[in-house]
Amino acid sequence: MFSALRRTKSISRIALDPPKALPDREGLAIVLIVRDEEAHIGEWARFHHKAGVRHFYVYDNGSVDGTLVQIVAAVGVQNVTVIPWSQKLRDGTSGAEIHNQVLAYAHAVANFGDQVRWMAFIDVDEFLVPKSGETLMDCLAHLDGEVNISLPWHMFGRNGFEDAPEGGIVANYTRRHPDPMSPLKGMCNFKMIVDPCHVTAMKVHSIETDGATVSVNDRGEKASAPDRKKPGFYSADHIQLNHYYTRSNAELMAKITRGSNMTQDANDHLRRVRRKVDQIEAESVEDLAAKRWFEGA
Repeated sequence: MFSALRRTKSISRIALDPPKALPDREGLAIVLIVRDEEAHIGEWARFHHKAGVRHFYVYDNGSVDGTLVQIVAAVGVQNVTVIPWSQKLRDGTSGAEIHNQVLAYAHAVANFGDQVRWMAFIDVDEFLVPKSGETLMDCLAHLDGEVNISLPWHMFGRNGFEDAPEGGIVANYTRRHPDPMSPLKGMCNFKMIVDPCHVTAMKVHSIETDGATVSVNDRGEKASAPDRKKPGFYSADHIQLNHYYTRSNAELMAKITRGSNMTQDANDHLRRVRRKVDQIEAESVEDLAAKRWFEGA
């Protein structure tokens, strides 16, 4: 029994001392962990480069394809820092697995956070869409006094595609689940944009700043981490976070085969992914915010 518990436990919160800000720090950086995203990372990187992202900190979790070549080609080698990150670490006493993604995020804050005003922590299937300005920095200008921003997922499904369509993600995947604050399990969650020089603890979907979980939505309204899921906290007035969870059916199958970033039972992973896809696609609305911005950017 004890050995089974040791295998299933994980460390998903990492505390740290925030870095001291450099006097000339500026702009927005994105931190991402990747593995074999050659097909889509170029579009993702071009989208965010156009949106004004200053730098990309790429934690490579064992890619064997052209992922790194594609992102460098998309935004220029001077705008990319690559950190090899193919590992699974465990606590030496309890045996608990240390969440590899959270560890990457904490490493980025500690080592690079002093150089930028904002850091975002997203995946290659997530796009930060400017809505109230031409760039993400324009959209953040009214929040200059804040240090912790929560953005809700807008969950996109397969849009009826069996195979990956020509023309990329943004142009083709335009239908999403209608309720970003859905109470259905796994449907409502957040990614963060934070001032890294105030970060005191990291999780994937919740970042503590100055020792507290309080964050603001993109209108500047505050809530604790648990209260973010209340419908009144919802806002995508300035920045919308699109989560292209599945893309085509062929890519969904590849996602399932690839498995989780953490050690996890394969059948549990399959059930979780399929449940989420069914929920996303049970009903949908058209959302052209990313398409219109990218085509006009």
